[in-house]
Amino acid sequence: MIMNHNRLKTAIQLAKNIKTSGALYQTSKKVEREIGTRLSNEPEMVFVEFGTGHGNITQATLNRISPTSKLYSFEVNKDFCDHVSELITDDRLIIINDGAQNIAKHIKGAVDGIVSSIPITIFPEDLRESILKESYAALKKGAFYSQILYTKRGKLFKPHFGEVQINRLINIPLEYIHHCKKL
Repeated sequence: MIMNHNRLKTAIQLAKNIKTSGALYQTSKKVEREIGTRLSNEPEMVFVEFGTGHGNITQATLNRISPTSKLYSFEVNKDFCDHVSELITDDRLIIINDGAQNIAKHIKGAVDGIVSSIPITIFPEDLRESILKESYAALKKGAFYSQILYTKRGKLFKPHFGEVQINRLINIPLEYIHHCKKL
């Protein structure tokens, strides 16, 4: 019963914030597992998440990375930031109440991987381009930017990344993880 209540509460919050969350419900367990498959569990790495939401991908990412790594999680919704900071107590997590386009403002040095659940396809083109350029610039060579979308629009990422692999997850609706590698 608690799980259903939490999912309903999350759905209400996401619906209220549809323009920034781009979702009406949490991503699936399949997405939680798949989106982080390109992240290394080597020690002392730096990872970034765009779109903390209610923390389900955040927690899955923390479960995957090493105990000495860091996860910088960007979220524009202050209520979501507060919720996740109460829900997840982990010294590796740094929650940043700011937009993904400002990654360089908050993180100095190269990033070992980025996972993103922000609704990048509904953003204005200039914002989308800024996020992708800043993400590419922040990543180490060979690192991945992995994005969940509900559409197979890999051409958005091709101009920025040398390699894009799209994994389709059978769900309702269909979910696509775009794994974009910096060559």
